[in-house]
Amino acid sequence: MRRDDGNVVCRLGPRRGHASHYPRADCRYHRVTRNHTETRDLARRLRAHSIRMTHLARASHVGSCLSMADIMAVLYGGVLRVDPARPDWLERDRLVVSKGHAAAVVYAALAEVGFLSVAELDTYSADGGRLSGHVTRTVPGVELSTGSLGHGLPVAAGMALAAQRDDASWRTFCIVSDGELDEGSNWEAIQFAQHFRLENLVLVVDYNKIQSFGRISEVSDLHPLAEKFRAFNWGVQEVDGHDHDVLLASLTGLPPLPGRPTAIVAHTVKGKGVSFMEDRLAWHYRSADAVELGQALAEVKAGP
Repeated sequence: MRRDDGNVVCRLGPRRGHASHYPRADCRYHRVTRNHTETRDLARRLRAHSIRMTHLARASHVGSCLSMADIMAVLYGGVLRVDPARPDWLERDRLVVSKGHAAAVVYAALAEVGFLSVAELDTYSADGGRLSGHVTRTVPGVELSTGSLGHGLPVAAGMALAAQRDDASWRTFCIVSDGELDEGSNWEAIQFAQHFRLENLVLVVDYNKIQSFGRISEVSDLHPLAEKFRAFNWGVQEVDGHDHDVLLASLTGLPPLPGRPTAIVAHTVKGKGVSFMEDRLAWHYRSADAVELGQALAEVKAGP
């Protein structure tokens, strides 16, 4: 169907009787699909913003921001149907970033697409500013305040169920960290979502293999993660979380298991894009000093 503003709207999500209404190939959920060169340029900007913001604020979690920068760039550059001029537009796609400690890259993405000014990013985690150190709902474009891990997916599943029951066309996307999957509330939501056949729910796991106190394999091993989702009757895709073409195909293509929610297990690298930050636990907590800032920004600028 076509909205009165000219946008094409496709029915999505099982309606009564669980019939599939996933979009046909000629339907679009987003207003612009950029190529991988454009989304890579966006990812470089998101990385640079995140490094500067955490440096200025002397804040943590730059490694977590860098690992998901490509995912955010593809989502905002070619997937999400949103309108920065109307943050509360009822037909927008919803994105819940459950790993709320990676707030800097979330705010950077929102600024790059127009929900707030790029200049405001300099107020990140500053007294009196609205860009707090964890993702906060008072910021335009943010759907849910997060940071207490394990809450985002349950709320996202509820959003998807509401859309399904309203026969709405919008989808719900949720990004979780791998360490966050230690929280049992996620697995309750995973069971809930498959029971209600929430085909309009897409979960992306930022699988960078490091959590706050060590490697996932040492703290609470998730392997084999994809098989766990399959055991819960989810459609699963296991991808390189830094390959923009693959990410775009996974986030816009047909569901791997029609009539069921989708889990995209995105293999990523903590601190991706900066050689001395990559795969290093220390950058879960550290911010770059003045010398490191210059080196990091130079590497990001020169990166792929």
